[in-house]
Amino acid sequence: MTTVKIAGMSCGHCVMGVKKALSSIPGIENLEVEIGEARFEGNADIEAVKRAIEEEGYEVVEVA
Repeated sequence: MTTVKIAGMSCGHCVMGVKKALSSIPGIENLEVEIGEARFEGNADIEAVKRAIEEEGYEVVEVA
């Protein structure tokens, strides 16, 4: 499972925005998003994941 730490999220609206953005990326499976973090399985392109999060207005702090 890949975990992405995200700065700048503060509410359910933030969660829904990130979830919607990441849901459209090929290779993401079993996506879970909560304030400050997204977790998923699969073989998604991490750079695409980072771009999608940043385009929503948040900062990717760490990918593990």
